Amino acid sequence: MARRFLMMTTRIYEKVAVSEREALLKLSGLREDELINVRLEREPFPDLDLGQWDGIILCGSHFDTSAPESSKSLRQLDVERNLRRLTAEAMERDFPILGICYGLGVMTQMLGGTVGTEISEEIGAPELTLTTEGRRDPLLRGVPREFRAYVGHHESVIEPAAGMVPLVTGKVAPLQMARIGKNIYLTQFHPELDYDGIMVRIEVFADHGYYPKKERALVEERVTGVDVSPAHLILSNFVDRFGTQEGVA
Repeated sequence: MARRFLMMTTRIYEKVAVSEREALLKLSGLREDELINVRLEREPFPDLDLGQWDGIILCGSHFDTSAPESSKSLRQLDVERNLRRLTAEAMERDFPILGICYGLGVMTQMLGGTVGTEISEEIGAPELTLTTEGRRDPLLRGVPREFRAYVGHHESVIEPAAGMVPLVTGKVAPLQMARIGKNIYLTQFHPELDYDGIMVRIEVFADHGYYPKKERALVEERVTGVDVSPAHLILSNFVDRFGTQEGVA
C-alpha cells in the first residue's frame, strides 16, 4: 500500500510551486500518489485527521511570519491561524512534521520564540554544522558534520523557543535546524533544493525582495559548483523513518 504524506505550500509563483513539488518527489523517493499537495494560498485549509497521514511537509512561503499582524493579508492570517491549530495538535501527538523555512518561523513564534528580519541570508549555499545532538539524530543519518545547503530568506529565528533542540547551526543564521519532541523537525535551509531548483528561484525572485536583477550573475556564481546533496538526505530519511507503507483503511 502507498505511503501518505501531505505537502502544504503557500506559493504565489506557479513555476516555484511546480519545481518544489518535483524536487520533493525526486529527493524523497515518494511516488506521485504518495505526496498530496495542498496549495494554501488558493485553497481552503483542509480539515485533517492526522491519523490518516504518515507525515506533513510544510514548505517555504512568500509570507513573512514576523510582519506586523496589521500588514498581513486575510489569507495569511487564516493560514497562520490554522497552522498554529494544526501544529498544536501535532505537538500533543508528536506527529511527524518537516517544516522548511516558513514552518520554522511559524512554530518558533507559536511557542514563544522570536523571529525577525535582523538576521537574513542572501541566496547562497553557506557551510552548516551539526550540533552534538544533530550528530545523533536519525533524520541526519549520513549527513557529515559540516555540509552545505541552499538558503535565501528575509527573516530568521532571533530567540529560539523553549523545547527546541538545535541540530544544525550556521554562521549567519545560528539556528538552521531544530527538533521538537521526537518527530517534529524544522529547518531554515532548504533540503528540497538542488541546483535546478535554486536556479528556478533565482529566475523568479529577481527584483522581488531577494536580490536586484542586475546582480543575477553574482547570485548564480554563489550557488554554482556546490555539493548540497547531503542536505537532501533529510527528505529521504524523513520519508523512510515515518512512512508506514501501510496506507489507510
